[in-house]
Amino acid sequence: MMEDPYATLEVGRDASADEIKRSYRRLARQYHPDANPGDAKAEQRFKDVAHAYEVLGDPERRAQFDRFGSTGQGGGAGDFGDIFEAFFGQNPFGGQSNGRPSGPPAGSDVEVIVDITFEEAVLGGETTVELKLPTACTACEATGAAPGSSTSTCGTCNGAGQVQRVRQSILGQMISTSACPTCLGFGEVVPDPCTTCRGEGRVTEEKTFAIEVPPGVDNGARLRLSGRGAAGPRGGPRGDLYVLLRVSAHNRFRREGDDLIEELWVPMTQAALGAKIDYSTLDGEEELVIPRGTRTGEEFRLRGRGVPRLNRRGRGDLVVRVVIDTPVDLSDDDDHLMRQLASNRGEDVAPADEGWFKRIRTAFS
Repeated sequence: MMEDPYATLEVGRDASADEIKRSYRRLARQYHPDANPGDAKAEQRFKDVAHAYEVLGDPERRAQFDRFGSTGQGGGAGDFGDIFEAFFGQNPFGGQSNGRPSGPPAGSDVEVIVDITFEEAVLGGETTVELKLPTACTACEATGAAPGSSTSTCGTCNGAGQVQRVRQSILGQMISTSACPTCLGFGEVVPDPCTTCRGEGRVTEEKTFAIEVPPGVDNGARLRLSGRGAAGPRGGPRGDLYVLLRVSAHNRFRREGDDLIEELWVPMTQAALGAKIDYSTLDGEEELVIPRGTRTGEEFRLRGRGVPRLNRRGRGDLVVRVVIDTPVDLSDDDDHLMRQLASNRGEDVAPADEGWFKRIRTAFS
C-alpha cells in the first residue's frame, strides 16, 4: 500500500487544492537537492513529495485515493487501459491518462563538457563547471504570478491539465485525451504574470557547480548530477545535469586500460653499467633500478602505481619501457673514449676523419 500522500504533504484530508499546492511548493523547496547537496534522505523526501503531489494535485486521482486508498497503479484495469491507450490513443475505462499527470512539467536535462587534467582523471579531484540555466524565479517564487497575485484553476480543464474528446468509430464510442489548449497542460492560468519571468516561473541565470571527479575515470566518462539541470516552468522539478569529461594528454604517461605507460630514455652508460635513478610517478618520487646491461624494449613494472579501478578495489601498474639514448655531438674527449672502447671490444667504427664522416652522413640523409 502506498504512503499516505496527505501525510507526506503535511495537509489534512479536507485541504483545498490551493493549500495542497502551497504545501507542495514549501516542501519541494525545503528538500530540493540544491538546498541539500549530497543528502540522500532529503533527495528521497523530495521524490516522495513530488509523487504525493502527483496524486493529490490531480482531482480524479485524489478522489480515487480518498475512496479506495490507492490510485489504481498496482495492476488490473488501469494497466490494461494503459496498454490499450498505447495502441488506440485512449483509455477504454475513461478518466485521465496516467501518461501525463497534471501539474508543472519537469525541466529539461542538460549536458556539458568539462576539461580535466590527466592527473585528476587518474587520482580524482574536484573541478567546477559554469553554465547558464533556467532557474526558479525568486520574485514570484516560481509561480509565474506577479507578487501579491496568484494563479487560478483553469476553467477549461478544471485543473486536470487535460481535456477529453469523444468520437464515434466502428468500435463504438472512443475517448481521446490531450493537453488542455487553454493552460497548456499546467492545470492553472496566470491572470497577472510576473514581470521578472513573464509568467514562466523561471529565469536564466549563471550557475556554478562543484564536480567531484572519481579516481580512475577515463576520457569520455559521463557523470550524472540529479536535480542540477534546468528548472521546470512554474515550479516544475529540475532536470538532471550530465557532465561529459574530456581528459587532457600527459607529457609523459599514456593510459592502457588501468595501466600507465612511459617510454623512458636511458643514457647508454647507465644502461650498460646499471644505475639507480630518482623516478617521478603521479604519486611522488620512487627509486628505479636500471640493471646492468639493460636493452631497449625492456620493461620495469611498478605495482599499484597505475590507474585506480573505477568502482572496484585496487590499481593498475606503471610500466616503464626503456629506450637507450645514444649520445650525439660528442666532444673530442668523448670521441676518443668511445673509440678506445670500440677498440677494446674489437668493434669496427667510422674513421676519425670528421670531414669524411660528414660527407658519408650527408650522402645518406
